[in-house]
Amino acid sequence: MLYDGACPLCRREIGVYQGLAPTQPLEFRDISDPAAPLPADLPAGLTRSGLLARFHVQHGDGRIESGARAFIALWERLPYWRWLARLGRLPGVASLMELAYRGFLRVRPTLQRWAVRRG
Repeated sequence: MLYDGACPLCRREIGVYQGLAPTQPLEFRDISDPAAPLPADLPAGLTRSGLLARFHVQHGDGRIESGARAFIALWERLPYWRWLARLGRLPGVASLMELAYRGFLRVRPTLQRWAVRRG
């Protein structure tokens, strides 16, 4: 999982996921530190800023998924969340989830400021 550790919302959500026992190995990589190296096998054209703009999952074979499809890939590996992954795999549901995720991304900066103020 490639996530923005500088985002208070992202840190909280990833913290929840890290507290669960995955059904398959998972590695959570905070890519917000500009001094930290990015994974060497990223597809050409992916930049740190592009990765930080959306949630991404990199599979063992190097394939990258982002947005709603990345969440579905993560949820498939987590107890208590697999039901949501199954729902997301139904025809058309991932597209609806992606629309909702894009809406969230528009308000994310405001929510981040709110989360910082609330501690």
